[in-house]
Amino acid sequence: MRLLLDSHTVLWWLDEDGPLPLEVRDMINDVSNDVAVSVATVWELAIKTANGRLRTPDHMVELLDAQEVDVLDVSASDALAAASLPPHHGDPFDRMVIAQARLGDYTVVTADRRFADYGVAVVSAR
Repeated sequence: MRLLLDSHTVLWWLDEDGPLPLEVRDMINDVSNDVAVSVATVWELAIKTANGRLRTPDHMVELLDAQEVDVLDVSASDALAAASLPPHHGDPFDRMVIAQARLGDYTVVTADRRFADYGVAVVSAR
C-alpha cells in the first residue's frame, strides 16, 4: 500500500506516545508499505513551528529519512492539480496533499474527514 501522511499524522507517528491508533501506527511501520510525506507538509509544519503555534521534533527531515519515508517534491503538475480541486477544503497544504495522493495513487492517513470528499482513499488517523 502507498501511504501519504497528513501533517498531524506525521507528528503523532513520530511521537511514540501520540494519539495515533496502534493499528495505524503498525500500518505506517509495515516495511511492505511505501510511506511518503509531501514537502508541502514539511513546509506547513516548519511555518507553524517558526510562528510558535506548534512544536515539532528537532531534525524532522532526518527522522523521516531514518524511517525511510519518501519526501515528495511539489511539481508543476501537482500545483495545477491542487489549484483545480473543488473548493471542499480551503487549506492549501491539505489541497496539495490531496492532489499528490490523487496523482500518485496514495492512500492518505489523516484525521480530516474532508479529504474523502475528493475521492481519495483515506485511512483514519483517529
